[in-house]
Amino acid sequence: MSNTPANSTPSSSDTSSTSAGATAATIASTIVGGIVIIVIAIAIIRCIQKNREQARNTSMQTTSESTVNQDSNIDMVTIERFLADIVKERPVRFTAQNIIDFTQNFKQKLGSGGFGIVYKGQFPNGVQIAVKVLHKTQDKRAEEQFMAEIGTIGRTYHINLVRLYGFCFDNSLKALVYEYMEKGSLDRYLFNENQKHKWEKLHEIAIGTAKGIRYLHEECQKKIVHYDIKPGNVLLDANFSPKVADFGLARLCDRDNSHVSMTGGRGTPGYAAPELWMPYPVTHKCDVYSYGMLLFEILGRRRNLILGQAESQEWFPRWIWDKFEGGELESVMLNCGIEHNDREKAERMCKVALWCVQYQPDARPSMNSVVRMLEGEEEIIAPKNPFPYMMPSQWSESRGDSVSTATETNESEENSLIH
Repeated sequence: MSNTPANSTPSSSDTSSTSAGATAATIASTIVGGIVIIVIAIAIIRCIQKNREQARNTSMQTTSESTVNQDSNIDMVTIERFLADIVKERPVRFTAQNIIDFTQNFKQKLGSGGFGIVYKGQFPNGVQIAVKVLHKTQDKRAEEQFMAEIGTIGRTYHINLVRLYGFCFDNSLKALVYEYMEKGSLDRYLFNENQKHKWEKLHEIAIGTAKGIRYLHEECQKKIVHYDIKPGNVLLDANFSPKVADFGLARLCDRDNSHVSMTGGRGTPGYAAPELWMPYPVTHKCDVYSYGMLLFEILGRRRNLILGQAESQEWFPRWIWDKFEGGELESVMLNCGIEHNDREKAERMCKVALWCVQYQPDARPSMNSVVRMLEGEEEIIAPKNPFPYMMPSQWSESRGDSVSTATETNESEENSLIH
């Protein structure tokens, strides 16, 4: 009887079974591993997407905040510029040291008058200025004029009005700071044989001056009466554009009041309206009269009163009226050296001047009409005689109730000044 050994080799069927099990395990492991990798990959992708979305949101928020901040900065800059522009439109109060610095210790004198000396100066930004320094021993009238300048021209801004930049008012120094006018005053060119200008340029100066006065009378919030219109108070810039200056006698008036009471004469003899030397209330038409006298001097390029002139030309306005009344304006043109191309404008100026100097204030045109007539936009009817002899009683009768309004308007004038 034979026995089988204990460590005999397995049969083929057993070997095949073992190999199939190992293959199944490997496949399962591979599938599981793939699933794990896919899950991890999906997680990573989602994480990346989330981070990108957060980054995008953060960027958008930052951009939005930056835009808001930028817009806020722009708004603030705009407001600051606006506020600065407002300050520029009003006179600035300077210190005495400012004035000394601006004028380099009063280095260059431009001229002098009864109430002070004018010096040339310059702001730190290079803008040239004229500084009127009042005399230290000023009286009450000088102080009134100082305040009148600030209270009137300080409220205005017009191309044909000189600009008041600021002032200084303290115990050691009182001064007014104006824009600098390169060519000086009009009288230098009207009455100086070496400074004669073409009549066409003088015609432009006449219209520009009229527009400045029209602004004072009709376009300001409060009517301003200048009281001292004359060639010496019309300044010329580098282009010979005119600007009305020197508001030391000016007054603010309520538009509802037609008359302003006066205490004592005002203005310059030869230019001042007759009513300014009479004890009656006056109107803004006194400026119209003075402007008419200025027109005569522009027309003739001479002073209105020159003693010893031939052919009764000592007082130029009266001579003009006599020639107009006699239908001889052509001789006026020849005498004044007006060329043929300018004669229509010159004849128009003659008529406007005669209307402006009418004895009765109510007969004088408004400054708006003056501008329109000079520019040929309004018809000019034949003027009346502006120089009749009138007794004081006739004046009072023609003024009606003017005297009775004196008390009522006195308080208005006092309240109109800025102190």
